Amino acid sequence: MIKTVIIGSGNVAQHLITAFRESGNVHLVQVLARHPKTLEQQFPDLDIITDAASLAEADVYVIAVSDNAIGAVSSQLPLNNKLVVHTSGTTPLAVLDPKNRRGVFYPLQTFTKGKRLAYHHIPFCLETEHESDFAILHELAHSVSESVYRISEDQRKALHVAAVFVCNFTNHLYQIGHDLCEEHQVPFAILQPLIAETADKIQTLTPQQAQTGPALRGDTETLNRHLAALTDATQKEVYQLLTKSIIDHGKKL
Repeated sequence: MIKTVIIGSGNVAQHLITAFRESGNVHLVQVLARHPKTLEQQFPDLDIITDAASLAEADVYVIAVSDNAIGAVSSQLPLNNKLVVHTSGTTPLAVLDPKNRRGVFYPLQTFTKGKRLAYHHIPFCLETEHESDFAILHELAHSVSESVYRISEDQRKALHVAAVFVCNFTNHLYQIGHDLCEEHQVPFAILQPLIAETADKIQTLTPQQAQTGPALRGDTETLNRHLAALTDATQKEVYQLLTKSIIDHGKKL
C-alpha cells in the first residue's frame, strides 16, 4: 500500500482524504492541518497533526492548500529527498522547495463542501521530475481513479483555463438564467431538463456538433428580440459577446 500524508484541510484535502480512505491500495498515514477542527468532526479516527515536526514517514506528501501558500508550505516541511506534490491546476512544479523530489497530483474536478463525488471518474493529471516518481504517483492516482494522465505544465495550465470555461463560466450562465427566471416569476426548474440534455449531448457529440440556437443559424431577428428583452447591461454584454463568439467560430469552419 502507498503510504500517504495530506497537508491541508480545505475542500480538495477533504475529498482526497475520503478518496484515499475508500481506496484499497492507499494507506493515509496522517493529515497535517492548521485548522483541524473540521477534519476532526468528519474523520474522528484520523491521525491529524498541527505541527510539521511530527510528520510521519510516507511515500508521498500531498500539499492541498491554496495556490499562493504552496511554496511557503513546502519550504517549511522538515523533509529531505521525499516525494512532495501539490494539487494545483496552474501553479508550476518549480514552486515546490527543491530539497525534495517534486511533482503535481492535479484532480481535474470541481470540489464543493459536502457534495459527494464519484472519485473513480475524476481525471488525475500527473507531472514529476523523475520517472520513478511518476510511477509512484501513477499507482496512487490509479488507486483512486480509472482516469489518469501524464500532463505537462503547459498542458495543465491550458486544461485549467478550459475547465474555467466549461465549469465556472457555465455555472455563472446558469446564474444569469436563474436571475432571468426569478425576474419574470418562472421556476428555474423548467430549464433543468434542457441543462441536463445539453450536458448529455457532449458525451457522444463534439461541442461543434451539439451547438444550436439563433447565433448559429444567423437568426438576427431573434437575436435582436433577445437583446431588447434584456434590461441588465451586463447580461446584454455577455449575450452579445457569446453571440459574436459563436458566429466567429462558425466562420472559421
